[in-house]
Amino acid sequence: MKEKIYKLINQLYFEHDLMEEDLVYLLDNLEDETRTYLLGLAYDTRNNHYGKAVYMRGLIEFTNYCKRECKYCGINAYNKDAKRYRMSKKDILSTCSIGYKLGFRTFVLQGGEDPYFTDKRICDIVRTVKERFSDVAVTLSLGERSRESYKVMKMAGADRFLLRHETSNPDLYRWLHPFSSLDSRIECLHSLKYTGFQTGAGFMVGLPWYTNRDYARDLRFLKELEPEMIGIGPFIPHSSTSMKDYRPGSLDQTVLMLAILRLLLPKVLLPATTALASVDTRGRKKGLDAGANVIMPNLTPLRYRGDYSLYNNKKSTGSESAEALKMIKQELESYGYMADMSRGDSKMCD
Repeated sequence: MKEKIYKLINQLYFEHDLMEEDLVYLLDNLEDETRTYLLGLAYDTRNNHYGKAVYMRGLIEFTNYCKRECKYCGINAYNKDAKRYRMSKKDILSTCSIGYKLGFRTFVLQGGEDPYFTDKRICDIVRTVKERFSDVAVTLSLGERSRESYKVMKMAGADRFLLRHETSNPDLYRWLHPFSSLDSRIECLHSLKYTGFQTGAGFMVGLPWYTNRDYARDLRFLKELEPEMIGIGPFIPHSSTSMKDYRPGSLDQTVLMLAILRLLLPKVLLPATTALASVDTRGRKKGLDAGANVIMPNLTPLRYRGDYSLYNNKKSTGSESAEALKMIKQELESYGYMADMSRGDSKMCD
């Protein structure tokens, strides 16, 4: 058995591909020794393509209004406990200005699916950001929209769009999102690719009833989609949702998925997400050591930051001051990495 596992891991490393049945077998039979071997190859693969650079993205969570019903999310439309806010265009631009002076050259504008932020408003914000800061990349994370909507945002100057598919299991997707469908989410991802966005997808680790077959299908979906970015993180329950009593996802399982994704898509941009740092103080380091190469320090003004509560005990990676950013850079250096403040485009675009 062990010989077969090593063979599959080597195939993953050299060919960057494994079929679904082989992925299931690998996940079912990994032991400490073979897992350590796989993680080491993921670490080497990231270094081969990106070295020890960790791209820094300035995250701006500009609205926590949301029309969707996602059962796991603390800002879903039915959560009466959420304290809602919207940042004005002026606030967003001011936050970008602070981030720019600190050296950030990518801004991630993330929010719930807020009907107030029409295509016209979003395009106006994107256009103004690009006019004022001509050398930055703008990443949007705004949920499901029409292909025409994505097209006008791209034409306004947006560079990237993040839209996690959450799970490739259609029945579980429907359970998590009672009024939505996986087909719609996948159609949006294909629309983003078609429109020319550097596209980000990804899934949650540790969802209820998840099996290694489900993980294998998530991995295959991402391999076939070939997004430029992949964001995954452990499921963390929120006390104001119907999933508050479900078991959270594990750090070790998330780190394993990061490593396999690095081997499947060696040039992908792979964040060590805030959720990783939230479940374990060493979560970020473990994610980076498994092949991740992006972190997203939070630029959201402090008066709003606590209200963008997707899950409980969210770690706030503050970087709105030079001192906070210096501490993040020192943390990375202590792990053997180097903060890269450039736009940091995916090498899948080369």
